[in-house]
Amino acid sequence: MKRSLLSIFFLLTLTLAVVAQPRISSNKETHNFGQIEWKQPVTVEYTITNTGNKPLVLTNVTTSCACAVADWTKNAIAPGEKGMVKAVFDAKALGRFEKSVGIYSNATPSLVYLKFTGEVVQEVKDYTQTHPHMIGDINIDCEEFAFPDVYQGQKPELTFSIVNLSDRPYEPVLMHLPPYLKMEAEPNVLLKGKKGTVKLTLDANLLKDYGLTQTSVYLSRFSGDKVSEDNEMPVSVVLLPDFSQMTAQDSLNAPVVRLSETNIDLSGPLQKKSKASYDILIANPGKSPLVISKLQVFNSSVGVSLKKTVIQPDAMTKLKVTIYKRDTGKKKHRLRILMITNDPLRPKVEINIKR
Repeated sequence: MKRSLLSIFFLLTLTLAVVAQPRISSNKETHNFGQIEWKQPVTVEYTITNTGNKPLVLTNVTTSCACAVADWTKNAIAPGEKGMVKAVFDAKALGRFEKSVGIYSNATPSLVYLKFTGEVVQEVKDYTQTHPHMIGDINIDCEEFAFPDVYQGQKPELTFSIVNLSDRPYEPVLMHLPPYLKMEAEPNVLLKGKKGTVKLTLDANLLKDYGLTQTSVYLSRFSGDKVSEDNEMPVSVVLLPDFSQMTAQDSLNAPVVRLSETNIDLSGPLQKKSKASYDILIANPGKSPLVISKLQVFNSSVGVSLKKTVIQPDAMTKLKVTIYKRDTGKKKHRLRILMITNDPLRPKVEINIKR
C-alpha cells in the first residue's frame, strides 16, 4: 500500500511538471519615498513571492537610470517561498522623481516593472511617507524588526531611521533587548526635528533553536519611559541550519523535501463544519534521510500531526493539518505552518492556509 501511494504521488508530480511554471508576485507595485534629503541615498526593497509551482529564477534586474543600483536574490526561489529585489537611489538631483525597476525571470511574462517615486528636497519637513509609524512624538520608518532567513554563525544587521518630533532632545533606547540583539544609535542624542538611525545586530550563535523566535522590544519615547503596548516593537528571527561547509559530494547525496501542497484552502469545509482537516504528503526523493527538525504553528486554531520526523530516501510520510473554526474569527493575521528541514536547497518550507 505504501509503495502504491508513493507511486501515485510521483506520477502526480510528473504530470504536474508538464504544466508547472513559476509565477512572480511582488508585495507592492509602487513605493513612495515621500520627501527625502538631498544626497542622502535611500533603499527600497520589494518582496518577491513565487506563486507558481516551479522554481523561480530572477535572471537580471535593471533600473531606468544610472542614479539607482539594484540587487536581488540570486538563488532559485522555490514555490511558495520569497526572495527580494532592492534598489538604492542616490538622491543627487533635487525635485520629484519616478523611476522603475525591471525584473527579468524565467516566469511569464519574462519582464515585469516595479516603480518608486518621491521628492528630493534640501530639508525634509513631511515625514508621513518616510516615517509613518508614530510612537509618542517619535516617528520611525518600520513597525517591526524581522530577520527572515538567518543561518547559524551569521551576524546580520538591520538599520531603521528615526525622527525626533518632540520639543526636547531625545536619546533612542530599545528596552528589553534579548541577549542575541545589540543596538547602536547614530547620533546618540537627536535634537528637535532631527533624524538619526538605529542599527540592530543579531548574533545567531546565541539563538537556542531552529525555526521562528519571536519577542518584543520597547522604544523609549522620553528619558525614564516604561514599557507598554504603545511603544512595543515585535521582533522575529527565523534560524536555519548552516550548510556552507557541505562538499559537492555531500550535496549530491543530500535529502530532498517534496510536498504535495504548500497552499491549502479550507474555507469551503469550514462554512459547514466546526473543523476541517487536510492531508499533505511529504516525500524524500533524495539520497539520504530527510529530517524535519522543527514544525511550528502560530495560531491556536491550527493543529498539526506528523507521522514521522525522519523520512528515508524514496519514502514518504503524511502531515495532517486541522483548522478549528471556533478561533478563526479572532485572529486577523494569516495562518501558516513553518517547517525546518535538512534539505540544503530548501531548509525552510512555509505552508499557507486559507480559511
